[in-house]
Amino acid sequence: MSITEDIATLKKEKNAVILAHYYVDEEVQHIADYVGDSFYLSKIATKTDADIIVFCGVEFMGESAKILNPSKRVFMPDASADCPMAHMASKEEIVRIKKEYEDVAVVCYINSTAELKTFSDVCVTSSNAVKIVKNLPNKNIYFIPDKNLGRYVAKQLPDKNIILNDGCCPRHVEITADMVIKAKEKHPDAKFAAHPECSEEVLDYADYIGSTSGIIDYVANSSSKEFLIGTVDGVFAEIKKIAPDKKLYTVKEGQICENMKKITLEKVLKVLKDETNEVFVDEELARKSMAPLTRMLELAK
Repeated sequence: MSITEDIATLKKEKNAVILAHYYVDEEVQHIADYVGDSFYLSKIATKTDADIIVFCGVEFMGESAKILNPSKRVFMPDASADCPMAHMASKEEIVRIKKEYEDVAVVCYINSTAELKTFSDVCVTSSNAVKIVKNLPNKNIYFIPDKNLGRYVAKQLPDKNIILNDGCCPRHVEITADMVIKAKEKHPDAKFAAHPECSEEVLDYADYIGSTSGIIDYVANSSSKEFLIGTVDGVFAEIKKIAPDKKLYTVKEGQICENMKKITLEKVLKVLKDETNEVFVDEELARKSMAPLTRMLELAK
């Protein structure tokens, strides 16, 4: 049997479901039951009746799936796949900000550790951040950990006082305005779709700004035929599936997430076979971090 057939057999035997983020390799997306961005996969994780969740993504995603599904077993194909930005905020700074601003709400991008979530009032994703922050009664918002997404939200909601944290996605900030200018010169007919984790200077050139799923929908539904994509090139797989006629270009060479690249078919098969790399979250930590995740799902309805 082929590796994909072995995966399908084991998945059925063990009542497992495979969730994959858009940033993993195309071949991994093909064997997944659900492919999406972090918000979509968070919702799916709460609705599945599978006994086992295999999360093809990075550590914080597996953590979130376990927190939302404490009775289910969650496995990561590669335990070392992590998101650097998930660690780019400190509890000491959160405590300081809370003392300085009495009514502040700590809004935590889901791309963060479970520990950071415990100090937060609500989690958000790039697809629902503006909606959720707008619906909060607080005027003062401390947005962690990503300053670029926080700055983007602030531009949409000028009535809010959004305090930025100094964190970022290393992959998205590698894309520079100069790279965009050169790419536009090379592909003058291409529309530029960018993720809000990109820097403000890059977003100024964008024809569309949105989450991974938003970018996919924009490209698929646009009358334009050529696009520069300002996010990890894993999204190309879904776009090619639903809009094969579109021409897609990266802004720079090697527009990948190294951690997402760690997820392979071989590792998915191994984790199903051997049940290694299981995700465990301390009970007290899970209880505290559950509240902002649950509030996200409620406010994003």
